[in-house]
This record gives sequence, C-alpha cells and structure tokens, in this order.
Amino acid sequence: MMHDPNDLITLFNDLFRESLRTTLVKGGAEPEYVPAGHADGYARIIFAHDYYASALHEISHWCIAGPARRALPDYGYWYCPDGRSRDQQHAFEAVEVKPQALEWLFSMAAGSPFNISLDNLSGDGTINAAEFYHNVRSQAEHYLTHGMPERAETFVQALKTFYGTSDQTLR
Repeated sequence: MMHDPNDLITLFNDLFRESLRTTLVKGGAEPEYVPAGHADGYARIIFAHDYYASALHEISHWCIAGPARRALPDYGYWYCPDGRSRDQQHAFEAVEVKPQALEWLFSMAAGSPFNISLDNLSGDGTINAAEFYHNVRSQAEHYLTHGMPERAETFVQALKTFYGTSDQTLR
C-alpha cells in the first residue's frame, strides 16, 4: 500500500482546515507548530521533509494539545535536540508517551509501519528503552479501551475510511 504524505495533507485539511482553522503542511528539516497569527488566520502543523511518519507524529501532538497550548508556538513545549542528557531524555520520554501512542494508532489505521522514537541517537540515550516502549503501548491500549481525544478519533476514522482498514486493524 502506498503511503503518500500528500494524502495526509488532504485528509487532515479536509477535516480541520475550516472547523479548527488548522492546516497540515510539508516543511524542512525540523517540524514545527505555528499558531494562527490573527483571528481569521490558520494555525500550521509543519512536518519534516516529506516524511509520512513525521506528519502522523505532528498530528498526534496537535490532537492532544488543548486550546491554550494550540495558541503557543510548538504548543509551549521545550525541545532539546538529539544529544540530550539522561535527565533531558527522561523529560522527553515523559511528554512523548501520549503522542507516540496516538501516532501508533494512526499508523495502524493507515496500514503503515510504526517505530517508537527515542530521538536521541548521539546523547546518553533512554533511561530504559523497553520501559518506554511498554509505556507507549499501554497508552495506546488505554486509548482503545477508554477512547481517544476527539480530534484523534475523528482522524483515525478518516484514515480507516481512506485506507480501507477496520477496527480489527487497531487491535
């Protein structure tokens, strides 16, 4: 199955451009969230290069962010690039569990591969990679049992319809 990020752009923008004044766009080396500059403007979710997985990941962050966070550049989160210390990596992992769980579910709904990202190849590494994987998986299972954020559920349904996957795909 072909997984073209342009399909994600179309799906996302059809769902949320007018209703939530947000667009998904291709970007350069680093992903970024840019809130709307004025009342009649659009917020932009910018994903890295032309990477399908990057688009899914950035959408997952947006689906979790509440109204106050969506008014801030990059949702008001700090980002420390690759090369993080153990303490910085621990903080990174703590905020990445929920978005990576949603990204996993988005990937499954689209029939595309998912890889957990520790995003720290040249740093001290994760505290415990197996534990991080377990935490992401547990959060994904929690979402399946207790429900996802509304925007995430809407996007999952659109992905399942577009790619012809079923609820069984998510289990």
